[in-house]
Amino acid sequence: MKVPMVTTESGLQYKDIKVGRGPSPPVGFQVAANYVAMVPSGQIFDSSLEKGRPYIFRVGADQVVKGLDEGILSMKVGGLRRLYVPGSLAFPKGLTSAPGRPRVAPNSPVVFDVSLEFIPGLESDDE
Repeated sequence: MKVPMVTTESGLQYKDIKVGRGPSPPVGFQVAANYVAMVPSGQIFDSSLEKGRPYIFRVGADQVVKGLDEGILSMKVGGLRRLYVPGSLAFPKGLTSAPGRPRVAPNSPVVFDVSLEFIPGLESDDE
């Protein structure tokens, strides 16, 4: 089955690998997400999986790059999505390379595989 690519007004593109069955996060709520962040060639520059726990941040509050914020807001808990983040929604200052990690140039596109694990404080009522 071919997964359709969605393009938003901001230029963010994404594909749902798996659509979640839970709620979508309200703006300002904390979310717990796992992610793998890659440069377009597929080299990984950051991953919550290596840290062994989901990354928790407040969604819609500029705590992460704009493309990740926007991409997660329309996800549902349990979902897995690949985000194609244009440079304008990624790292304006870039990221320096770390050992075994590629450098991310300023305003260069990045790719996130992100899974929305849960929304602390939001009860998951059965539908």
